[in-house]
Amino acid sequence: MSSLIEDGAVVLFQGDSITDAGRDRYESSHLGFGYAMMASAWFSALYPEKSVRFLNRGVSGNRAVNLCERWQEDSLDLRPSWISIMIGINDTWRRYDQNDPTSVQEYEVAYRAILEQTREHLNAQLILCEPFVLPTSEERAAWHEDLDPKIGVIRRLAREFSAILVPLDAIFAQAVTQREPAFWASDGVHPTFEGHALIAQSWLRALKAL
Repeated sequence: MSSLIEDGAVVLFQGDSITDAGRDRYESSHLGFGYAMMASAWFSALYPEKSVRFLNRGVSGNRAVNLCERWQEDSLDLRPSWISIMIGINDTWRRYDQNDPTSVQEYEVAYRAILEQTREHLNAQLILCEPFVLPTSEERAAWHEDLDPKIGVIRRLAREFSAILVPLDAIFAQAVTQREPAFWASDGVHPTFEGHALIAQSWLRALKAL
């Protein structure tokens, strides 16, 4: 199978702690220790004939508005040909741990601004990855009340902006029928290595690289 990612491409991963995954801020090419590194490594092993550069600019704790604020420096200025975005779980989490909710409308405004800026300034292909929460507890399971409408926003934006959608919420919902939720994400949010591997695998499949 031939991947959608072309020879010479620059692929940028953007998001929060799940994307950040402990990357070294002082090394611009460091991909962290999560799905971005795994997807990059597998892609390069599967397609050694292609010279593709992978970058990671995920920042732990970010919400959609934070991503919007740093979009110029951390995305547009890098001139990527592909941008993969996973953002939204902190927009839900802060409602429950800090009483600082992000409305669905606020989330969509920030997310849409990111995509519009990209469309205006770059000829980049977009990959939108759904945020997710796994039912490791009743509390975590209840977060879907807040998160599900935000996932709906991403699905609509993916259609509107002709983006590739990686339906991670649905993928993890299926995964927890095979192994307990904590196997994939110990706290329901941050993936284990197995969870990161599932994201990387799903990402590569969406890009027709697997």
